[in-house]
Amino acid sequence: MAERPGRTPRTPRTAQVVRTERLTPHMQRVVLGGEGLADFAADTCTDHYVKLLFGPAGVTYPEPFDLERIREEFPREQWPVTRTYTVRAFDPELRELTLDFVVHGDEGLAGPWATRVRPGETMRFMGPGGAYAPDPEADWHLLAGDESALPAISRALESLPAGSRAHVFVEVSGPGEEQKIDSDTAVVWLHRGERPVGEALVEAVRGLDFPEGRLHAFVHGEAGFVKELRRLLRIEKQVPREDLSISGYWRLGHNEDGWQASKRDWNARIEAEQEGGTAAAA
Repeated sequence: MAERPGRTPRTPRTAQVVRTERLTPHMQRVVLGGEGLADFAADTCTDHYVKLLFGPAGVTYPEPFDLERIREEFPREQWPVTRTYTVRAFDPELRELTLDFVVHGDEGLAGPWATRVRPGETMRFMGPGGAYAPDPEADWHLLAGDESALPAISRALESLPAGSRAHVFVEVSGPGEEQKIDSDTAVVWLHRGERPVGEALVEAVRGLDFPEGRLHAFVHGEAGFVKELRRLLRIEKQVPREDLSISGYWRLGHNEDGWQASKRDWNARIEAEQEGGTAAAA
């Protein structure tokens, strides 16, 4: 997920699993609660996110949990690793934080955890961060992404004022992965099948007859198609950079550790290349 201007606080929070639910064959919901959420707030951005902390199997940390102390006293291979997830919903009265996880069997770290975790178990995390919410002053909105962006797209749709004009494209593996979103805005569900991730999404957005007026866009997901859509929006459509929330949440062939280590440089390189193209086109 993108490194956004609203950085996550460095002091971890502690929450307990309240319940879990399988939404689709490849999407698992986990609801966290507890006193650790007493002063938690996620009501300004529709892309609020938290960084979950996963410790290696068999490693026990001293209480109270202190991330800086752990990094000082434990070897690096025993440090917790982070996985970043969008806040699908937060109920401040119930103190319940809802997170949705894309799962592919035993692949990865957070997905398998989400399928196995039971109520009462503890999760520590940092956050929230976030930077985007649909601008009600925009003439129209474009929301596009794959499964990883679906929680943020859903929140954005649910926050749009009645009558807002929006074009929404979500690419998923197949019809069984479609979800009900509490919005009157139609979603174009693109079924990937055996096609490369993002190919159908780029094709659909390119085929859109762009309305007149100011666009505010949210485009997130696999870095390869994000790069292509950024080129379309910035260079071909000349959308101002301040009207775009666009970044790669993940990249094929990389886990989050590897992608986060290289993403900042990758994003800077792509931006430099494409901003140069924008300047030349202008």
